[in-house]
Amino acid sequence: MEQGDPRTAAGADEFEAHRSRLFGLAYRMLGSAHEAEDAVQDAYLRFSGADRAGIAHPAAWLAKTVTRLCLTRLTSARARRETYVGPWLPEPVLTSDGTLGPLESAEQREAVSLAMLVLLERLTPQERAVYVLREAFAYPHRETAEVLDLTEAHCRQLHRRAVQRVTSARPRFEAVPARRAELVASFVRAARDGDLGALEKALAADVEWWSDGGGRVKTALRPILGRDKVLRFLDAGSRTFAAGFSYTAVELNAAPGALVHGGGGLVATLGFESSGEEITAVQVMMNPDKLNFVGRQLGRM
Repeated sequence: MEQGDPRTAAGADEFEAHRSRLFGLAYRMLGSAHEAEDAVQDAYLRFSGADRAGIAHPAAWLAKTVTRLCLTRLTSARARRETYVGPWLPEPVLTSDGTLGPLESAEQREAVSLAMLVLLERLTPQERAVYVLREAFAYPHRETAEVLDLTEAHCRQLHRRAVQRVTSARPRFEAVPARRAELVASFVRAARDGDLGALEKALAADVEWWSDGGGRVKTALRPILGRDKVLRFLDAGSRTFAAGFSYTAVELNAAPGALVHGGGGLVATLGFESSGEEITAVQVMMNPDKLNFVGRQLGRM
């Protein structure tokens, strides 16, 4: 097709109608916003170069293409993460702007939570694809089989195994959304004030503190386990923990979270897990490469 061909523009418009859903699919598969963007862009290039007369159902064709691109990326990502410096955490995304699509149900919100994305790392690439398509996008096993070129029976088996592996690691109790928001608000206030006593009240005795710096910034290279150890860690860094930083409560991966700004820019995001009346885990993203997407989102607000 020649440049300026109206068919090219029509194809681009048709793709754009699906871009948001494709990004949501790729992000859930990869746990990385920038890799999800790359996968979606690769799908666009394939779509724009394909004979669309032979594509009866563009949405299905694109979902299959993106899923397969993600499966390839997952294989290489696993190799990279074996040499990753310190704990690996998913790339955070602000979700109040609808970036990851509708998040109306508890199941939809859970599917993009930082905790769930960490759990999905335990699955094989095929298990993850089946789980995401079924749980987040309500694909029947028949359609999942068509996407992955597997039998329906095999997809059912993969889904059953994925569900077992994920549910066995889920916390038994989760605070109701309003209470979770209160806990995060309490944490943010205490962080702003440098009030370790208030932080102690918000944290569970067996709280886990995870920091992802990717070797780019100085942070804990192993998870810090237990409230006393976490508080000692925060106390040791209290001069930088509170002074010169601002904390803002936000919706991060469909749950209450926080942004940390300092030195004129975004320096960290905080994700939280809660159980009952206390915070059970804090996920701190400090890797500058993994903060770029949130930074871009903030620039559009």
